[in-house]
Amino acid sequence: MTTIHTPEHPSGLPVGDSWVDVEQTTAVTFPFTGERVADAPVGTSELARQAVSHAFQLRERVGSLPSHVRRTALAEAHRVVAERRVEFERLLVLETGKPLVDCRVEVDRTLLTLATAAEEVARLHGETVPLDLLPSGEGLIGFWVRKPIGVVVGIAGYNYPLLLATHKLAPALAAGCPVIIKPAPQTPLATLWLVHIVREALAAAGAPRGAVQLVTGGVDVGVALTTDRRVGAVSFTGSAAVGHAIARDAAPTKVLLELGSNSALVVAADANVEAAANAVVRGGYYASGQACISVQRVVVVEEARAAFLEALSARMAEVVVGDPRDETTRVSALIDARSTERVMSWVETARRAGATVVHGGSVRDGIIEPTVLLDVPDGELAWDEEVFGPVVVVRSVPDLDAAIEVVNRSRYGLHASVFTEGLGSAFTAIDRIETGGVVVNEVPGFRSDVMPYGGVKDSGVGREGPRFAIEELTVTRMAIIRPSASTPTATTPAPAIGEGAAP
Repeated sequence: MTTIHTPEHPSGLPVGDSWVDVEQTTAVTFPFTGERVADAPVGTSELARQAVSHAFQLRERVGSLPSHVRRTALAEAHRVVAERRVEFERLLVLETGKPLVDCRVEVDRTLLTLATAAEEVARLHGETVPLDLLPSGEGLIGFWVRKPIGVVVGIAGYNYPLLLATHKLAPALAAGCPVIIKPAPQTPLATLWLVHIVREALAAAGAPRGAVQLVTGGVDVGVALTTDRRVGAVSFTGSAAVGHAIARDAAPTKVLLELGSNSALVVAADANVEAAANAVVRGGYYASGQACISVQRVVVVEEARAAFLEALSARMAEVVVGDPRDETTRVSALIDARSTERVMSWVETARRAGATVVHGGSVRDGIIEPTVLLDVPDGELAWDEEVFGPVVVVRSVPDLDAAIEVVNRSRYGLHASVFTEGLGSAFTAIDRIETGGVVVNEVPGFRSDVMPYGGVKDSGVGREGPRFAIEELTVTRMAIIRPSASTPTATTPAPAIGEGAAP
């Protein structure tokens, strides 16, 4: 039996300045074997409202924390996570079922996000404004500063639970916002430990532990958190359907959405097909395909099709399937049986619609084989929607213009990539592909955690990356000062009247 206990944090949930006992727990299971990993606390909607109340009461105190306190707390959290990284990696493998190599990358990226957020505290500033561009502004001094948006609710997905929670938590703290994290019900363990580490770092720096809270639970908890009018911003990572519902229900609260995609990789006529095939193998099956910017659609210019498919076929044997605890494994079990059944149903309906299965297409020992489908028609879920499994679909088109048109027809727009040896083709793709990021000669799954990251269309709104998330979680406050309150004369120009203001 694979039973572990997350080191060094109390039982219950971190709500308020302490940990609150809960009545219900649920088993977190290892997706590869189904064994119990640990029992996780389950929160309630009442506990969620309690967390919002505490955060709301703290918002002014957290917003006025000195920069050095916020930076020190984040830096200390980084130090402790780095010190315990091997334990975090093992825990992530067990609760997500994700291959060890991908969990190591997740911890690396978590550390970078914490470190970068700590650095960005020193860069949170405003600017002066030349108010005298109008005669009425003569003698006035103007500048703006950034102020925290208030209580932040961060909701993370199950595929990268530690990293996604960090992308909510760290920028919120850096901005001076109290934050409440809701992890995915399947994967709360690493996030619980992270929150404990950050709370202790806050306390050591002289800040309240309750600046960071965590509530687990289902839809009722999510609704309680996202529809509370005391919340300043909701940051959600997950499916488009859930994200759209949150945006509707939370209005007018600000909502940041990092949603799904069916990321495309374009192989131009002049592409290095060996490099493109390598990218599909590396970028299509990491995290067992459970990544929103993994390669799903491969759009190949007809001239390169035969050579590309030959190169891809030669590389597929490199994708090792098996136990995610093994150093060599690249594809393992999905998060649960329901996900496996859904992905396989999409593969089967695509096959019945005329697609050809050229590799994989079966489940062995509970694991979907790395799968390649050719010529999946429009209208099929495996082409139109996000598979979120180890499935890549390939289609050919006459030229680069047609490839870009195919990419843009999707309702999603997170990341795409193009393989080409031509500078003109590269810049054409960057200019015309309608996604949040365009990657040239690398996988669309490339993401540096310091860059602005987010999508367009149904892939979301807002940007992550500490610098950009901090901007999203702060609001500008304009200061307009007349140094001397002298009485205006009859010839003094009337001040500019804002839209909607009384004359």
